[in-house]
Amino acid sequence: MTSQIKTLLLMAGLSAVLIVMGSALGGRQGILIALVFAVVMNIGSFWFSDKIVLSMYRAQELAPEDAPMVHGMVEELAHRAGVPKPKLYIVPQEAPNAFATGRDPEHGVIAVTEGIMRLLPPEQLRGVLAHEMAHIAHRDILIQTVAGVLASAITAIANMLQFSMIFGGSRDEEGNSNPLAAIAMMILGPLAAALIQMAISRRREYMADAAGASYCADPMALAGALNNLDAYSRHITMQANPATENMFIVSPLTGDSLRRMFSTHPPMEERIANLQEMARTGRYPG
Repeated sequence: MTSQIKTLLLMAGLSAVLIVMGSALGGRQGILIALVFAVVMNIGSFWFSDKIVLSMYRAQELAPEDAPMVHGMVEELAHRAGVPKPKLYIVPQEAPNAFATGRDPEHGVIAVTEGIMRLLPPEQLRGVLAHEMAHIAHRDILIQTVAGVLASAITAIANMLQFSMIFGGSRDEEGNSNPLAAIAMMILGPLAAALIQMAISRRREYMADAAGASYCADPMALAGALNNLDAYSRHITMQANPATENMFIVSPLTGDSLRRMFSTHPPMEERIANLQEMARTGRYPG
């Protein structure tokens, strides 16, 4: 299935969630409002989702003279991946992490946090950049970013439902109070969005690990980076929007086993084991 078809299916699925939540919020009128909102969000997320996410994390473009080594890595990896060199942005957060965005390889962006630049050794940072380059080469970046923006909209509507319950209740199209529908959608809406994101994200991470290991020709460097990032994430909190969890190389969220069960990322132990197997056999699946 092509990236474009996956993106359309994602938009359709998350838009359906938006419309059902609109119904719970305001009956027939709510459906119409949610439909218009879904159309605007889909168009906006397709063309401007990268700018929205970069602005959300206050990312600033990193000039070549400010980080010549990192720019050199990105240029080399882009050549290996067969894509134009993406722009490089820096996120002002201490938690080490990274993500890629942009609607296609010609508009690709790799964003890294200040923490990852400071904490990872160069070979592991190169492995992380290779993983993000794989997302760009596989055209995953539009899917990732659209999912994050639309899921953020669903979370916003869930919050609106909560306020509507507090200040007057939710009503159906006949004008009758319908608090049970509102309560159900407050819970099920964000859960449905999370499940849709999870369904499209986990296999993509495995594929980006494999391709990234191939681009940097060092699976153990990427495995070491993932191990370190996972350890750091348990101690250094990142200020992150949960709806954009799927975009990062490791989940920026900490939590209990229930949150890990619904994480958009596959288990870290499996990702590292796969990379160790690639190092042992010299074969890069996917």
